[in-house]
This record gives sequence, structure tokens and C-alpha cells, in this order.
Amino acid sequence: MTLNILFAARPERWAIYEPPLRAALDAAGIKAHLATEIAPAKVDYIVYAPNSPLQDFTPYTRAKAVLNLWAGVEQITGNTTLRIPLARMVDPGLTKGMVEWVTGHVMRYHLGLDTDILNTGTEWKPRTPPLAQERKVTVLGMGALGCAVAQTLVSLGFDVAGWSRSQKDIPSVACFHGNEGLNQALGRSEIAVLLLPDTPSTENTINAKTLAAMPDGAFIINPGRGPLIEDDALLAALDSGKIAHATLDVFRTEPLPATHPYWAHPKVTVTPHIAAETRATTASQVIVENIRRGEAGEEYLHLVDRALGY
Repeated sequence: MTLNILFAARPERWAIYEPPLRAALDAAGIKAHLATEIAPAKVDYIVYAPNSPLQDFTPYTRAKAVLNLWAGVEQITGNTTLRIPLARMVDPGLTKGMVEWVTGHVMRYHLGLDTDILNTGTEWKPRTPPLAQERKVTVLGMGALGCAVAQTLVSLGFDVAGWSRSQKDIPSVACFHGNEGLNQALGRSEIAVLLLPDTPSTENTINAKTLAAMPDGAFIINPGRGPLIEDDALLAALDSGKIAHATLDVFRTEPLPATHPYWAHPKVTVTPHIAAETRATTASQVIVENIRRGEAGEEYLHLVDRALGY
């Protein structure tokens, strides 16, 4: 049997993903017709990016699952025409990229590297940075990415806490959950890393109230989702000195508008959504494994809970 697999993403992605997808299908022994155009009623699986022109899933009556190319699914979970399983992307390559990016920025703040990098004077000022065990880091969002980041920071010796909606138990990580736990987690956050999904319940998690709960002079790193932060509240906390600096990789509007105050703020580092990118080779292996599972009657990996939004 030959499966019909529709690749529904922006045209420029086809050249990037076609070779590794075909290689992964061959390696798994799956016979497939992989194409960007297939009659909807004949499609078995949809490899999908939410910014694809495909927004109406109604004609895809035979399709068994939609396999998302992105970790984020907030743009598709509310689509009422999608009534088949949706799997989000948990890509080992993306995870490694995120871990490296976050670790680099945590170390920047922990060691106070800006003091040396931006030094334009001539005065000799010896200083002794603290050890990692003396630095409290909190990761908000303990999904696959958050856990990987937290465990890496633990391995470097940091005093790490994690916060999530529900209770988690992660070795060597102080785990908090729920609304009360959020303030407790932030209250000990010298460096806070935001890795929550974008859902109605997580919007503006960082606001005037939660910023006030953080230690004076704390740092914020956001490679998660732009709407996690109430921008005006963060700018006010930066201006007052409550927050020493923020590194922001994601924003409510992307690309970040040229007139946005983040660009010119001396206490904000803007990066252009580069913390983690899906790697075509490893992502293709994840996609094909889910196709194999679907054909074998096994549970799909990384299924999205529509009620939770991730």
C-alpha cells in the first residue's frame, strides 16, 4: 500500500523538507507518495505548518492525522474544521538549539559578561563572579523544552526551579505549580526563563504583579512566546531598575516593528526569533515515526490536547 502524504507549508519549505522526508520514509520502509498537491479525498497524512494556505480541513475526509512542523500550535488548535488528531513537533534538534541558546544567555547574566564586553574605560576593576550554585534560575514551563533546559542548568551547578500548571517531579529541580506556586517560583528568580506555550491562560504571565514578586535586579529571558509578557509592565520594571535586563527572542508582532521601544531600550536585548529552529533532518524523523505509529495502530507522539491548547 502506498500512502498519500500532503506537504502543506510555504513553498520555500518544500525544497528544504522533501529530501529528508523521503530519506526518513525510505529508512522506515514506508511506501509513500509525498507531494505538495494531492486530491484532498485521497490524503492519508498532512505534514503541516500553521502559516500554510491550507486552513479548511473539511475536504480531507480520509486523513488520519495532521503532523505539525512547528512546536507552537496556537494558530491551529482553534480551527473548528480540524477534527482528526494533531501532533505538535518535538524535535531533538530544536531542543538542543534551545538548550544552547538559553544556556548562553543565562551564563551571560550569571557571569556579568556585559561588564567586560562593553568596557570602554581604562580602570582595572577585578571582580569575582559567583559560582553557579549561588545563582537561582527559574524556568517557567516544564514541557519537553523546559525540562531539557532545566536539567542542563542543573548539570552546570545552578540552583534551578521550575514552574508549570500541574505538578511535576524532576530530579534536582525545585518544582512549583499553580497560581500560588508561580509567585513562589518568581520570588526566588534571579534569572527567569520563559518557555510556556501561548494559550489564553498563559498570556501576560509576566505582568506588573508577577514582576513585583521577583527579586530586585533580576533578569528575564524569553525564547518562548511573545504574549507571555505584558510589554508595558516589563518596560516600566526595566525603567525603575526592578528588572536589570531582558533578552527577548519572541514578540507579539514579528518582525518586531521598527518603532517598538524594545529596540532602543538600553536594558533590552532583541534577538530575531533565533533561539530554536526546527531542523529538517531530525524533524522529518519525528514526522515519519508518527506515520509509522498511525499505520501500526499505535498512539501518536506529542498529541495536542485541544482543551489546554498544547
